[in-house]
Amino acid sequence: MTSLLPEEGEHLTTGWEDDLDPADSIVRQAVQAHISWAEALTTAARGDFARGAGWCAGSGGGASALLNWAIVTSPPRDWAATVDAISAAYPVGVSAIVISPFPTPDLTAHGLGLVGHPPLMLRPTSTVTAPPTTTLDVREATTPQELQDAERVLVEGYPMPDMADLPPGDFYRADVVAGPTRVFVGYDDGVPVATSAAHSAAGVTVVENVAVLASARGKGAGAALTWAATTSWPGQGAVLIASDDGQPVYERLGYLRIVRWTCWLRP
Repeated sequence: MTSLLPEEGEHLTTGWEDDLDPADSIVRQAVQAHISWAEALTTAARGDFARGAGWCAGSGGGASALLNWAIVTSPPRDWAATVDAISAAYPVGVSAIVISPFPTPDLTAHGLGLVGHPPLMLRPTSTVTAPPTTTLDVREATTPQELQDAERVLVEGYPMPDMADLPPGDFYRADVVAGPTRVFVGYDDGVPVATSAAHSAAGVTVVENVAVLASARGKGAGAALTWAATTSWPGQGAVLIASDDGQPVYERLGYLRIVRWTCWLRP
């Protein structure tokens, strides 16, 4: 009978080795893609992006945690050391969102506050669903005016009040959408009312920055803009971090609930 035990010295793959293919698992792909998105977000905000053993931290500047994403990138052997390293990547007074794809211990002793356990959702390429109906004119934002329109909707609809005083076009610039990031904006009779962003990395599309102005809510605008981002790269699946309230919308678009991640806030 063949032994089930590994040979002495044999490496047993955990799924989180640095040199492992991102496609080793859906969750690994999602983690790698969100690392890339966090770096793209930091670049758009002209901030600093730091990496360490098992973590990354993007500091977009300002006090808004929505521009400062930190991600635990592999299961920590020492949670205290990992969290302390992440905290050290941010200046005093700068808030950050700390996302862990892995169950965490209680981190309140390290100055973090628990936000919740948002679901990671996936829409596979094999999924067939009808596009949501909408009266909006949904466009990919490529011109300076369209990018400014998307930016204003993001600031007011998300909302991101810390960005309210930035000059128009300071965040969504032409260089931001010149690579693997695309931005979309929805117009209601010529007025920009909704936006979304898509980022391609690790073989999947990250859907983020979905925002709808209060005047357009309840009219399917969020679904329409999520769909535009989801289908940006038709040949690959899409992932997003959902809220519990948003799950039904995403499920109607063909998204599946995969696992819950854990979100902390560094105030």
